[in-house]
Amino acid sequence: MKVIIAGGGIGGMSAALGLLRKGIDVEIYEQAPEIKEVGAGIQISPNGCRALDALGVFQTLQKLSCDPVRKEFRLWNTGKAWPLFDLGKSAIEKYGYPYLTVYRPDLLDTLANAVRALKPDAIHLGCRAAGLEQDDTGATLVLADGRKIRGDVLIGADGWRSVIRNTLWGECNPEFSGMVTWRGLIPMDRLPPHMQAHVGSTWIGPGAHVVSYPLHRGEIMNFVATIEGKTWTTQAGCEPGTTEECLADFAGWHADVQTMIRLSPTLLKWALMKREPIERWSLGRVSLMGDACHATLPFLAQGAVHSIEDGVVLARCLEEGQAMPAAALQRYESARIERTSRMVRGATSNTGRFHSPELATEESADRYLAREWSSEPIADRYDWLYAYDAAKVAI
Repeated sequence: MKVIIAGGGIGGMSAALGLLRKGIDVEIYEQAPEIKEVGAGIQISPNGCRALDALGVFQTLQKLSCDPVRKEFRLWNTGKAWPLFDLGKSAIEKYGYPYLTVYRPDLLDTLANAVRALKPDAIHLGCRAAGLEQDDTGATLVLADGRKIRGDVLIGADGWRSVIRNTLWGECNPEFSGMVTWRGLIPMDRLPPHMQAHVGSTWIGPGAHVVSYPLHRGEIMNFVATIEGKTWTTQAGCEPGTTEECLADFAGWHADVQTMIRLSPTLLKWALMKREPIERWSLGRVSLMGDACHATLPFLAQGAVHSIEDGVVLARCLEEGQAMPAAALQRYESARIERTSRMVRGATSNTGRFHSPELATEESADRYLAREWSSEPIADRYDWLYAYDAAKVAI
């Protein structure tokens, strides 16, 4: 079997690595001229670490990443802290793996290096997808330069503006959510000592929230600030922003938030896109993965993790179903679509939990967090995510 993958991001690389480890030939076609992640930090929960271990790269990535001691909520104006959950020893005891905070380039490099170790010429750069063709015996990726790359199976891992998805099902790109996220990377040694703790903090307030956590062996603090009620007119998904605009968006917030904004060497603004999960991923010998089929708001911290899980499950299905590739893709879709759809909807519902009007004052915030973020509702929202094992789930 030969699998063609359109897209060399986290999902595409995970799928390629999973397939190569099972002896299945892979070619990746990535539109960018180099393997490079635009973005900052991501959170890899225990289910993601478990999937990375199945791909053989967990220990490598763990050495490059951070293992925060806990997650906590902070109130937007006073800074009052509430514990969310322990990310260290208790996560390992409960789920078998830690909760890592990861620099996106470290993750992508780790995956790409592992792919190249198994097949040095697997990754083709500067190759933009333009469409596809298929028949009963194979599938063909059509590139923008006119070349046609044929294989037994084609996987669209080409992001939320997926050419493969739109060719299969018609134009169905996600829409702007009305929220904009600011992202910055702050050298840890620039921050005051009290802000250098290895803690994942989520500052919550009416209509906005801010997340910070350490990256890259503790050398960087990741800053992510999301605010409602913005507009977005450019075609690009992100654009440079200014310190002044970000400070204006978070006027009145705690001094620590203001400090992170001022100390970020650069700030990028990202449009947050949303879409209901699509009902079908696969048609014949073509299927989708990652943001191409389940683009999500980032409020469950599962976007990258679910793409990695997709890659593990896809490789298992194709290994077992090499004689009938179309049926194998349907098994992959059936194994993944309910979980990923639940994730997308859960992330959307968390928007209100992070941005509730009840967070305006400390008194109402106390009542709100006791109701929405005590141990029982947290377990309902997160245990099903973290206990999942992509390498063993039924397919």
